[in-house]
Amino acid sequence: MKKFLIVTGVVLLIIIAVLAYFRLFYTKSFSPETVTSYSDDELKISVYYNRPFKKGRLIFGEKKDNALVPWGKVWRTGANEATTFETSQDLIIQGKKLPAGKYSFWTTPGEQTWAIMFNSEIPSWGVDFNAEANRNPKTDVVSVEVPVVLQDKEFEQFTISIEKADEEVELILLWDKTLVAIPFSK
Repeated sequence: MKKFLIVTGVVLLIIIAVLAYFRLFYTKSFSPETVTSYSDDELKISVYYNRPFKKGRLIFGEKKDNALVPWGKVWRTGANEATTFETSQDLIIQGKKLPAGKYSFWTTPGEQTWAIMFNSEIPSWGVDFNAEANRNPKTDVVSVEVPVVLQDKEFEQFTISIEKADEEVELILLWDKTLVAIPFSK
């Protein structure tokens, strides 16, 4: 009996190690993790996310057309873990205050506009076992809607950047031929 328990324990440890490897390393080889940072005086912002590639797929569109990111569904805004947004100072986004802190960052893509949500809960993974966004809407701190800009240039890999634009700063999301900019100020 003792031998059986030891063998069972070893098998379980191997299974756990394989699952951890798959989750932490194998999946990230397809969507590498990165951090985008911005700094201006006392304001420091960082966005942690994973960058999937297009690879010839339909990225945004109708679910029936097998779009990777269907319109009207909450998206973790990247791959693997939930994307996080951290700011050292309070920000104003469309007249709404986002207090200094760390948030999970979610979007709901649409043809004309995207919903943008900063959430106080940070789940360990971006989707649940049903492949649905692992977000609790009750803990959204700020939700806004921004327009979509379609462009000629195609971005193969999902990219988030933070750029100074006059008196404001913009959080910019780029993938395929879609550009979404979220302006904010201090």
